[in-house]
Amino acid sequence: MKLSTKGRYAVMAMVDIAAHTEGKPIALADVAERQEISLSYLEQLFGKLRRGGLVKSVRGPGGGYLLAHAAKDTRISDIILSVDEPIKTTRCTPGSPVGCKSNKSRCLTHDLWQELGNHIQLYLNSISLDDVVHHRVLGSSGALHRQENNVSIAAAQ
Repeated sequence: MKLSTKGRYAVMAMVDIAAHTEGKPIALADVAERQEISLSYLEQLFGKLRRGGLVKSVRGPGGGYLLAHAAKDTRISDIILSVDEPIKTTRCTPGSPVGCKSNKSRCLTHDLWQELGNHIQLYLNSISLDDVVHHRVLGSSGALHRQENNVSIAAAQ
């Protein structure tokens, strides 16, 4: 599976906006600084997110971007697809009846990778921006992160 920086950065920026918005537009320069992402790259991504109906832009002093929908209604999969980042796990063209091999057949592991892609899509479809902002997607990696934070807090006291 390949998920490029386009998809990852778009999700990071959208989570940042969801976490920092208080009903006012957020400047992309602020997002770029907090997330350590190039401003020009974010501008390109947000053009796509705006065209995809996921953000609204506000011009002028105090302008920036707002979520077009509530964070609970914005799916991670929608963000990734808006920046032209299909989640592809096979070499074959999605939906094509022919395979990726030179004789147009499918490779032996096609169904394995296709089902992996389906599971990834279902997972990303089940997660909202609000879930990420409120740390409701923490699995075992989150438990480690929470433990590290608790140790840091205890050490500071």
